Amino acid sequence: MRRVKSEPKVISILGATGSVGQSSLDIVSSSPERYRINALSAHNSVEGLAQAALSCGAEFAAIGDVRAYSKLKEFLAGSDIEIAAGEDGLLEAASRNCDIVIGSIVGAAGIRPTMAALQAGNQVALANKEALVCAGDLIMAEAKRQRLRILPVDSEHNAIFQIFDETSIEEIEEVTITASGGPFRTWPQEEIEKATAVQALKHPNWDMGAKITIDSASMMNKGLEVIEAHHLYDVPQSKFNVVVHPQSIIHGMVSYSDGSVLAHLAAPDMRTPIAHCLAWPERAAANTKRLNLVELGQMTFEAPDPVRFPCLRLALEAMGEGGNLPNIMNAANEVAVAAFLKGEIAFGGIPKLVEAVMSKMAEQGRLPVSSLDLVLELDEMARIYARELLSELTILEV
Repeated sequence: MRRVKSEPKVISILGATGSVGQSSLDIVSSSPERYRINALSAHNSVEGLAQAALSCGAEFAAIGDVRAYSKLKEFLAGSDIEIAAGEDGLLEAASRNCDIVIGSIVGAAGIRPTMAALQAGNQVALANKEALVCAGDLIMAEAKRQRLRILPVDSEHNAIFQIFDETSIEEIEEVTITASGGPFRTWPQEEIEKATAVQALKHPNWDMGAKITIDSASMMNKGLEVIEAHHLYDVPQSKFNVVVHPQSIIHGMVSYSDGSVLAHLAAPDMRTPIAHCLAWPERAAANTKRLNLVELGQMTFEAPDPVRFPCLRLALEAMGEGGNLPNIMNAANEVAVAAFLKGEIAFGGIPKLVEAVMSKMAEQGRLPVSSLDLVLELDEMARIYARELLSELTILEV
């Protein structure tokens, strides 16, 4: 049954001031007859959150950093917008009654809000891949219990979502996730290891936040995406394939036993998968960038290089081991990326630190993902080890 058009979908956006959040607000503002905003959240971008809440008529705004609460209160004084702060505020934003929660909080901080949204019975459009990387078994079990479909916002997972035939899973031979190759695709290994943050942040195709841009440059992002896709589509690791596709036009492919390969093509514009998730199970017109194959001219493909990009190898190894090792790997990577952006380690230090933490916590990594408390406990333990190892390993810049 089609949705009555006089009843707009109610949307909450977690991480409203980031790139996905801003693209989501753009989609919503261009179709006020289809969507309205209930809640918005941000980590510490107070002014951006306040401006977004006022401009879209949000009912609720939550700032993750409790120190920013008074400033948010100042910005929203005189409005009818309810405000909150800290983790409790984020969980309330996720739990408020709505049709879709867009989960675009960066990193492991998005795990609890994602779970809270599902437990409240809200549909989740997920852009926070760490929620599934770290706690995929728990998140997917809760979605199943609530009879909710997790809608994938990442362009690659959304592409697969649109071409994945769930009625013929046994006939699927391979699921291919494409990668742009990032800014260092053609660089020699020694130059990659010495790359600066300015160089790593120059992504050739996508405009993203700093964390995901660095992950793209190291190809850790692609490893995280394979783990996420494994949980979303219940496909074994042996059936996943990563292909470097510099033009970022084909976002995903599914190969079937009869020799057919279905591919999803779109211009590299995050508003396309966001618009698809917001309108699902319908489709709706959106002011997104259109693909022109004639102008494009050609598309090229190559295999990823696990030697020059060891983060991809580490992520796939963690996936193969299972348990809490992907969670531990992710925490170490978040610490390593933050250290790199601060100039504390070289780019080549990121995989070295991640591998060292994975090795040190191998025993804990074998523990099953049995509870959210355990996931977050091991996440914090991995961060502590990673910070300690920063001063022990010979990866500091000189």
